[in-house]
Amino acid sequence: MPNSKRSTFIFKLLIIIELFMIIPSVFGQKKNVDLIISDAMIYTLDAADSKAQCLAVDHGSILDLGSQKEIMEEYSSDKVINVNGAFVYPGFIDAHSHFTGLAQFLRYADLNAAESFDEVISILEDYHKSYPGRWILGRGWDQNKWKNKEFPVNNLLDSLFPGIPVVLTRVDGHAVLANSTAISKAGITPPYTKGEVILSKGIATGVFLERTADRIKESIPLPSSEEIKILLLKAAALCQQAGLTGVNDAGIDKPMILFLDSLQKSGSLKIRIDAMINPTNENMDYFMGGKFQSSDWLRVGSVKIYADGALGSRGACLLQPYSDEPESNGIIVTGKDEMRSICNRAFMSGFQVNTHAIGDSAVRLVLNTYGEFLKGKNDRRWRIEHSQVVDENDFDLFGKYSVIPSIQSTHATSDMAWAVLRLGKKRLINAYSYHRLMDENGWIPNGTDFPVENISPLLTYYAAVGRMDLQGNPEGGFQPENALSRSDALKSITIWAAKAAFLENSRGSLEKGKLADLVILDKDLLQVPVSDIPKVKVIMTIINGEVVYQK
Repeated sequence: MPNSKRSTFIFKLLIIIELFMIIPSVFGQKKNVDLIISDAMIYTLDAADSKAQCLAVDHGSILDLGSQKEIMEEYSSDKVINVNGAFVYPGFIDAHSHFTGLAQFLRYADLNAAESFDEVISILEDYHKSYPGRWILGRGWDQNKWKNKEFPVNNLLDSLFPGIPVVLTRVDGHAVLANSTAISKAGITPPYTKGEVILSKGIATGVFLERTADRIKESIPLPSSEEIKILLLKAAALCQQAGLTGVNDAGIDKPMILFLDSLQKSGSLKIRIDAMINPTNENMDYFMGGKFQSSDWLRVGSVKIYADGALGSRGACLLQPYSDEPESNGIIVTGKDEMRSICNRAFMSGFQVNTHAIGDSAVRLVLNTYGEFLKGKNDRRWRIEHSQVVDENDFDLFGKYSVIPSIQSTHATSDMAWAVLRLGKKRLINAYSYHRLMDENGWIPNGTDFPVENISPLLTYYAAVGRMDLQGNPEGGFQPENALSRSDALKSITIWAAKAAFLENSRGSLEKGKLADLVILDKDLLQVPVSDIPKVKVIMTIINGEVVYQK
């Protein structure tokens, strides 16, 4: 065949092939996708705050959104979920939690409900009957719930459980009550580090704070790898039931991070994790040295520092003494020189710095240290975790250095009954000032700090909007001028929580091309009466286009 005729033939053949490709779409053939969510009220939380009725998911990402008619005419799927008018939101993200801590504590006795030390003892006796021969481990006691509000002592633990180590972690995780056997196994002996032991009439009670408490916790035997895997999967299931599709794990180490990575790569652990590394040389050398490749499932890009302790155990460092303990200002856990050294390594490697700071003295220390590196406005997104008590003269430093306050709204409603005892009325005014902090940069990420608080992001939302406890107290809300609007509260647990970890381009809102992480609720968070927010139910949680929880 001559070349000119061959070229003409090929050209005509290509036209015919193209027609065969076009004709099916002209006659209504639809694109098949993995999943369609239909008949919904979808809050996308995109820049325009647009809404949709239907969305199509393919290969783990959102392919398209629109009206019911538009999506159903364009796409087909073997899996169409009609949610019958239910409410769809971006998957909730916890900006500050302890995911691996939650997993570990699933094997501990739950002491959260104990309203006296006698109740603590009763729970421990039942635990010991169920697990004879084990260390007796408990989590969640809070002396502020007890009638006398005094720290417990360990003499009863010594007499009831002779020779058996007992370690009971306080609700905030910053203090432990240990019996003499556990203290001995941890190698803790006098003289104790100043400020890290609670004394009664000059005698150690068995309650230790911060690094001494950490030494005792570190002496507890670890479960096997298989046990840890089971616990992590249980923790992930609890997150999924709560509507969480992603969590920030605040302070973990290389071996656990690599273990999480292996579980996610195997497909068994289905929760997205942003891991904040503890500032050990091993962790910083490995992760800041670029030896780990982050993925859509696991990001490692920040380091977690502790500036001080917790308010409930009087470990938070204050500029002025505690109102109910005038001889104490609290504890600085990481001094300025050490903090500056960690910040320098992070700055040079492009890592975020996320520092726990609760007292106004600790917050000031962190702001001033950050300022040495950040200089002025920037997009480093260095964070202060908690930011609970801020001096009147320091609020503007958050905006000056673009420091992000990472808050936990439920801390305000958990602490409000006794925080005034620690701080006094005047200082309390600048505590839990979440709206004022948000105004400094125009956005704010929110979390739970679980297992310190309840895992539910819906309770985080409720506390942010209502500033009330589950009984509706106080009427009108605790310091209601610092409540967040419903829209801002929703963003704080979705798109702003993603932005706090530089992940806003892949998650946090429902948009074309973003990961198909979403939660379906039975009520509209933007319309339901405030008092009914805690009653809202999670119907379904979807991660990467897969239904991981269904009520």
